[in-house]
Amino acid sequence: MAAEPMPPPAGDAAAAGMVDVRTLAPDVQVELRYAGSDNFTGAPVPGYEGGRCWLLRPAAEAVARVQAALRAQGLGLRIYDCYRPVRAVRSFMAWADGPDDPALKARWYPRVDKAALVPGYIAATSGHSRGATLDATLVRCGADGCAPLDMGTPFDFFDPLAHTGAAAIAPAQRDHRQRLRAAMAAQGLRNYPQEWWHYTLHPEPDPGTAHDFPVR
Repeated sequence: MAAEPMPPPAGDAAAAGMVDVRTLAPDVQVELRYAGSDNFTGAPVPGYEGGRCWLLRPAAEAVARVQAALRAQGLGLRIYDCYRPVRAVRSFMAWADGPDDPALKARWYPRVDKAALVPGYIAATSGHSRGATLDATLVRCGADGCAPLDMGTPFDFFDPLAHTGAAAIAPAQRDHRQRLRAAMAAQGLRNYPQEWWHYTLHPEPDPGTAHDFPVR
């Protein structure tokens, strides 16, 4: 039997069935790293023309439920990436094929050769492009605002220390990772074990499509 054809990619977020997470959870912090230069490429990434977190509605609703549960504990989410256009994924692959930048290496992958980043840390296809995956951390909120908890490594740090279950981190850092994982798992968001920040809604609502409309 022939495989069913993949549905065509959508031309914008509405056509893809995605919503801005902050329309459902306005107090979620969104800091899309790829829209600026504070990321492992050192520059804004193609396809990121704004700072909105787009996710398929079931995933966005799950994130809103996580935020509500965390809010009651004086915590919250800070999101670093949501839907990611295919063109951004392709730019990551092109970057990985390019020469090393010593400053970027020292900050983002000091103990890993750049040649080993693909496929170990950077994939040629990304679940982010389907709209049910996000990258996030925990923040503690008070009268003076919200500050991120210490997770042991920064977001997008390409190193075994970033594995969710890494042994060589402090007990408090391990507790923070487990607290994030438990909050996400309670709403069906499953962690990718090599990245403490990476979560995908299971089962995925639309596993057969990769979209390429820009983030605006």
